[in-house]
Amino acid sequence: MTNNILDFEKPLLELSAKIKELQSFMDEKGLDLSEELMKLKERAAKLQREIYASLNTMQIIQIARHPNRPTARDYINYIFDEFIELHGDRKFSDDKALIGGIGLIDNQPFTFLGHQKGKTTKENLSRNFGMAHPEGYRKALRLMKDAEKFKRPILSLINTPGAYPGIGAEERGQAEAIAKNLMEMSALKVPVIVVVTGEGGSGGALGIGLGDRIMMLEYSYYSVSTPEACAAILWKDVEKAAEAAEALKITAKALKGLGIIDRIIKEPVGGAHQNPEEATMLLKKAVLEEYASLSKLSPDELINQRYMKYRNLGVYNNDWNDVLEGEILKEEVE
Repeated sequence: MTNNILDFEKPLLELSAKIKELQSFMDEKGLDLSEELMKLKERAAKLQREIYASLNTMQIIQIARHPNRPTARDYINYIFDEFIELHGDRKFSDDKALIGGIGLIDNQPFTFLGHQKGKTTKENLSRNFGMAHPEGYRKALRLMKDAEKFKRPILSLINTPGAYPGIGAEERGQAEAIAKNLMEMSALKVPVIVVVTGEGGSGGALGIGLGDRIMMLEYSYYSVSTPEACAAILWKDVEKAAEAAEALKITAKALKGLGIIDRIIKEPVGGAHQNPEEATMLLKKAVLEEYASLSKLSPDELINQRYMKYRNLGVYNNDWNDVLEGEILKEEVE
């Protein structure tokens, strides 16, 4: 078990303590209680499976925000055979909340983009908690256009509460930077693979999130707003965050059902933070499989399929237009 135990994991912590206590007792007294120890371990494994098979949305969000969850830097270290980080937007500065560069995955070059959180308070302050400034999105665009020039596929990992909403960020054109990225990504002539690895918050996620394949880790979320912000806006009550979370349909399972994402990447039991190496290998396998499919398409086919992918999102219903027309006619008659 890791530190930072979540509330719903406490029964597992208690069982883990009993297992350690029994193991220490066996070692101290020289007794063979291996059968009892095995039963406790089996019970713990069963309980863990049961807990993680019935998580509600807020519990999934807790896992997505877990401080020990693998960061973009962790994925780089595990997935890439070689990696060179590139810095700066050539306009203002280098944003540490969004990292990018070029690397090799099984000898295939990729341009990489990813929100970078920290694992300590000091690191999070340095990385602005993964909330990028406009210069971060402009750096990402510079690297994406470079990838297009040299015909490299793009891998984008999303893990941010949202784009940074500070005064300086707004003065430097936060909304414009994200909007321009969306426009440019829609027409890129190379494959773009996007994975939400933790938090997929609002425009901060969209700024590097328009791709040919959108995937999510099993215990991540992707939303127009955090549940807390949604509850504050709709009910003026942050305590209703759990209710908002269920209504928003922001889990990987819900979004796959709605056709918003293309694939859910399984995580180790207990979440990616329990076994980062296994989690990153599962992500790597999914990325390479999707790239194998996308690499067969010509640039025109890529762009056309990407266009249709987003054109077909959501549901359009003529009933509302009929209602409006009916009201207008009614007013004219009266």
